[in-house]
Amino acid sequence: MSAKIESAMVMAAGLGKRMRPLTAARPKPLVRVAGKALIDHSLDRIEAAGIPHVVVNVHYLADALEAHLAAQKRRFTIAISDERDQLLETGGGMVKALPLLTGDPILIVNSDNIWTDGPEDSICHLAHHWDGERMDALLLLIRQASARGHSGQGDFHMDGAGRLTRRKPGRVAPFVYTGIQLISPRLLAGAPEGPFSTNILWNRAIAAQRLFGVSHMGQWFDVGTPASIAPTEAALSEV
Repeated sequence: MSAKIESAMVMAAGLGKRMRPLTAARPKPLVRVAGKALIDHSLDRIEAAGIPHVVVNVHYLADALEAHLAAQKRRFTIAISDERDQLLETGGGMVKALPLLTGDPILIVNSDNIWTDGPEDSICHLAHHWDGERMDALLLLIRQASARGHSGQGDFHMDGAGRLTRRKPGRVAPFVYTGIQLISPRLLAGAPEGPFSTNILWNRAIAAQRLFGVSHMGQWFDVGTPASIAPTEAALSEV
């Protein structure tokens, strides 16, 4: 039985340092890739999945991002989680935005990834695998060999039941986190105050055997640097 997703959060408050010089005068989510702003690729997928409410957090050059969002004509409402005064990192950003989010589970999407669907809509694919009794978070993962524009040694191992464990230091892991996940508000219970990484919450969920993953069946692109834009656009033109 597929979970109903009432709201989504797009993480868009980062400083975009790796995308310089393109982010000297614009926030990273507004860097254009394949004819549209990075964040619009994520919003298109959220809209296609039929999610009715979206929260976007803002910090660097927030006015420009807010103006872009205000001009959107979408089939969902948009609310802003304002981090102008303090950048809260991924975990702290979710905690601050939680009062603006509804439902269980909640979709969380990084704004610097682009993906294409496989046989099934990728967000719906996540929703179909959600099991709130067993899971505090369900991460969309892609095999390292298929992660376009991504460098690294992988993030997670996944067992036959979908439970996740971390890559060991100095070793390689087969799965990369795509920046797309479903979470229960339970994941944020007792979270630290102020800025902190989602990794703290994931580690706690791993210890409780409540962090799960599912394999992405389409393409995925890590668009983190200026050099990654042209290869991404070339690949997308062939889809």
